[in-house]
Amino acid sequence: MMTEWSGEVEEERGSARMVGCVPVEELSTVYQPIVDLKTGTPFAYEVLARCRVPGLTNPEILFKRAAAERFCGLLGRTLREIGSAGCRGIPLFLNVHPAELSDRFVIQLDDPMYSHDDDVFVEITESVPFTHYDLCASMLREMRDRGGVHLVVDDLGAGYSNLKRIADLEPAIVKLDRHLVTNLDQNRRQRILVAAVVRMCVDLGARVVAEGLETWDEVKAVRDCGCHYGQGYALGRPNAEASEPIWKL
Repeated sequence: MMTEWSGEVEEERGSARMVGCVPVEELSTVYQPIVDLKTGTPFAYEVLARCRVPGLTNPEILFKRAAAERFCGLLGRTLREIGSAGCRGIPLFLNVHPAELSDRFVIQLDDPMYSHDDDVFVEITESVPFTHYDLCASMLREMRDRGGVHLVVDDLGAGYSNLKRIADLEPAIVKLDRHLVTNLDQNRRQRILVAAVVRMCVDLGARVVAEGLETWDEVKAVRDCGCHYGQGYALGRPNAEASEPIWKL
């Protein structure tokens, strides 16, 4: 049997439902808390992909394979379906791979993100506005028009830093790349830089998440720099269920 979704093809081979070369039963998601740095309570949870197929257990490798074999859109949709179903009534951060934009799954009315019963924050890496700006801008307009869906620019500071294009997209949230916050407590000049970036984001109407936090001192340092939220092993590891963060602020 063949089921067609917006030009992509999902196959059932025998009893196994397939997404490209990956059986659906080998896919799953985990949830990592994004913590409000004022209250110490979860603001939302990021949905992270997991795959048990040998050679594809690394999500980056999985999506690279999916992009090469042109099933990236279907893979992203399937993971959003799994992730949304496992975490009802809680705001979610959902990652969208750049290759998914051209597949246009994320603007289909029946995409699982639009039936989630709380806010959805769609994460795109900082490189996407730089390399796919026109496509990204038009699709985001369609998504926002439906309500309850917000843009997150991920990995700010990872290398592209096309701030004009990022500002034009009007993200609700900006995530600072972990390289900006690693050992932040030990470097005064780095703290000055991060505080300035946070002020810029706030002036542009965006809240800020510091990701990759691995020590309690880093958590305190990003909070002192004005970051609204934190994410990382110091606050909570990815878990099969949405769980409370490790630290109470």
